[in-house]
Amino acid sequence: MSDVFWLSDAQFSRLEPLLPTDTRGVPRVDDRRVISGIVHVLKSGGRWVDAPDVYGPRKTLYNRFVRWTAKGVWTDIFHTLAAAGGPPAEVLIDSSAVKAHRCAGGGKGGNTSRRSAGRAAGARPRSMH
Repeated sequence: MSDVFWLSDAQFSRLEPLLPTDTRGVPRVDDRRVISGIVHVLKSGGRWVDAPDVYGPRKTLYNRFVRWTAKGVWTDIFHTLAAAGGPPAEVLIDSSAVKAHRCAGGGKGGNTSRRSAGRAAGARPRSMH
């Protein structure tokens, strides 16, 4: 599949030492697969439920993202990788935001009056208010 994202060996080897080791209970499933799935969903802008099957259960992707966000794991990873330097194209993040007025979401435009379809066809009016 060419439409999926996979961390390379070099990328994962940089991330692996930054991953939490204080797990209790059942050992985590394949970190490389899950992190690749999380990156795929975030890059594509899609929903968790639409993640390809190759990344495993979608609930695992979502839960890992949410739990590591609450623990600050993603922030620590970002700061560590950003501090390592490198070409600016690899460490910059675009955080553009565009605001629109609440009425910019669609609907009828303008304030012109429109005749009803019945009147336009010459039908008799139903009420006389």
